[in-house]
Amino acid sequence: MRFNRLMQTVRHFCKITRQVFNKRREIPRETGRVPLDCGGHSFAKMGDDKELKVLVALDFDHTVIDGNSDTHICKLAPGGQIPDHLKVLYRKDGWTQYMAEVFKLLHSAKVTREEILTCLTDIALTKGMRDLFTKLPSQHTEFIIISDSNSVFIDHILKHLGLREFFRDIYTNPAEFDESGCLRIKMYHLQDWCTLSTKNLCKGDILADYIKAREKENVHFTTVAYVGDGTNDFCPSMRLKRQDITFPRRGYSLYDHIATMELEKGLELESEICPWGSGNEILQRLLECYDDFDSSHLPSPRLRDPSAFSAL
Repeated sequence: MRFNRLMQTVRHFCKITRQVFNKRREIPRETGRVPLDCGGHSFAKMGDDKELKVLVALDFDHTVIDGNSDTHICKLAPGGQIPDHLKVLYRKDGWTQYMAEVFKLLHSAKVTREEILTCLTDIALTKGMRDLFTKLPSQHTEFIIISDSNSVFIDHILKHLGLREFFRDIYTNPAEFDESGCLRIKMYHLQDWCTLSTKNLCKGDILADYIKAREKENVHFTTVAYVGDGTNDFCPSMRLKRQDITFPRRGYSLYDHIATMELEKGLELESEICPWGSGNEILQRLLECYDDFDSSHLPSPRLRDPSAFSAL
């Protein structure tokens, strides 16, 4: 029975993907663009000098990097294991508190700042991600990270990989080493308005706030792409519209969660759904978004209103 239900869910997910993809292809296109020469692609500016770009928002763990930075450093604990009395601290909304205690444990075990940072450099970049960041038209693309990791880990890993300069902004739980060498972490924010998110990080709100801020600076996004792997990436994916693309990583929880939430909760993504296994697959799909920049189909408001689906 469980196998039959799983196969039914997979078949329904594929049907959803085809339907949404076909809807997107039917969006009418108009001519009259003002082309800008950039690497063989055509770009446009709106009449009031508002710049058109593609926004690529990404999760970090199991997306940009091929591992989980938080759990990776747990091997530095005594015996390579986290004690059971700390594991019970973890709940669905308790990951940040749990990691704060893990960092205290490492500090009490005399694990140094340098040992933690060195350990992080063992984590590999996900296949094809370097191509994604280097081969999209840089002047017409913005990359941001929205992650439930922490600022120290993300910043250090990106600098080690030589990729920090590609990201305009990083949104994550703030962290820093104190004078004694203990890593301290805080929640990004404390929210109670989104039931699709953990209490410390509503990725959908962060994405919306970023887009609004850029609109005030005369930057508009013809396509918003969200790339992720986990169930906490569902909220920002729900905020996307028909012009946009959700990239769930194959073999990870977001991939199945999209179909499950539609079947059980009636929560259907409006964007195109494009499963991925490597950054090169994301790259090839996104390159199509630069072939026909057209300001006439920019939706207003740019993202979906969360009030219709946040109260479950």
